[in-house]
Amino acid sequence: MSEKQQLINAGHYLMSNQLAWGTSGNISARINSNQMIITASGTYMADLGQDDFVECQIDTGQIEGRRKASKETPMHLGIYRQREDAKAILHSSPFYTTLFACSNEPILSELFVETMYYLEDIAYVDYYHPGSQELADAITEQAPYANIIIMRNHGVVVFDDSVSEAQMRLETLEMACRMILKAKESGVQLKKIPQETVKSFLEDSFYKPRKNLNKKFSI
Repeated sequence: MSEKQQLINAGHYLMSNQLAWGTSGNISARINSNQMIITASGTYMADLGQDDFVECQIDTGQIEGRRKASKETPMHLGIYRQREDAKAILHSSPFYTTLFACSNEPILSELFVETMYYLEDIAYVDYYHPGSQELADAITEQAPYANIIIMRNHGVVVFDDSVSEAQMRLETLEMACRMILKAKESGVQLKKIPQETVKSFLEDSFYKPRKNLNKKFSI
């Protein structure tokens, strides 16, 4: 399946599962070492088609074609330039994740199998206007250190080595945020998995190949 079709499927899935809404958010995929495709400006992810993408050179940022690329293109370029392993980027504003992005509540990773793996590395950047160079620079700075970057009062960007893995990372994040909030509402005390067990899981369980990143997050 082509990268474009994978993104089309992902867009439909995100909208159908309340992981994106309206025309907010943008998604991209690396098609070779120096080219990416990204959703065009103003596209609606529920109705993505073959003509709703713009091709872009990663090193220069040069756009190919007549459609206008998403205003968040500089953010995507920054990630691809910093992370050669990144093959897909999803930016959206899911309800529960965005609620946490608008608060100081911590997002716990020591809850269940998927959170231990997918939420191990989360970075945060301050609020900057969408599409601004300041936001792109902040995201680019944090990209080497995390696979999830929470944008304060905005949303989230996740990236991985495939569209399906990026989608799973985003879905796990939203699930965890919803669980944490529901536990607080219900007075349920969440029991975290001990750190030594988390370490054993990440290093010895062979669940998935662990991404060994530097731990230098801006919180």
